[in-house]
Amino acid sequence: MKARILLVEDDASLGEALCERLEKEGYRILWSQNIARARVEIKEFRPDLIVFDVRLPDGSGFDLAQELRDQSVGVPFIFLTAQAGAPERLRGFELGAEEFIPKPFHLKELLIRLEHVLSTHSHRVESRAMRYGDWLIDFDRFIVQYGNDEPVQLPRRDMALLHLLITNRDRAVSRDEILDRLWGEDRFPSNRTIDNSIVRLRQTFGNDGNTAIASVRGVGYRWTGDPLTEAGET
Repeated sequence: MKARILLVEDDASLGEALCERLEKEGYRILWSQNIARARVEIKEFRPDLIVFDVRLPDGSGFDLAQELRDQSVGVPFIFLTAQAGAPERLRGFELGAEEFIPKPFHLKELLIRLEHVLSTHSHRVESRAMRYGDWLIDFDRFIVQYGNDEPVQLPRRDMALLHLLITNRDRAVSRDEILDRLWGEDRFPSNRTIDNSIVRLRQTFGNDGNTAIASVRGVGYRWTGDPLTEAGET
């Protein structure tokens, strides 16, 4: 399944050029030129990644990022902007940006960073909704739901970790691999960060948590639950 990218950029020439190139790279692209339209497209297009500027005709990209965070939308995003001083970069990362790319930029660098972010959040593209027994795991909406109970919204990296374990159920996944693939070298997380994420996942699955996610001493963690099936399968 092709990744869906929402580009929020008011520069017409840049927007057209990026859309043309990204489509050639195999991505599905939707281009919005203001925040108001972007809000609509986030709900309707359901992008796997958002790339947006800071200075937009009807507001700041920072405000849009804050909205995404407040509403727990869970879509990874990248800033691509000329407003790239140290204060702006810090604010962007505080809001949860995966990358902060200053203009002017090298197109090849942008493509590499897009690929990196999408690979980190590959669950959004690979599997939308899966079933584990009576559990529904929706990687697209970042929710886990038991039967008809209220769904539980999880942080995107918790869901990414869950996906990593499930897709590697034949082996233990080391802490080093988890840190490298899900947090990257620039986040300075610790093993405690991973352990806390595991605790949240186990608590989400209730009595099934410790059975489904096992600790492997001296290595990391392993998914020991049953294989998942597509949500539509019977």
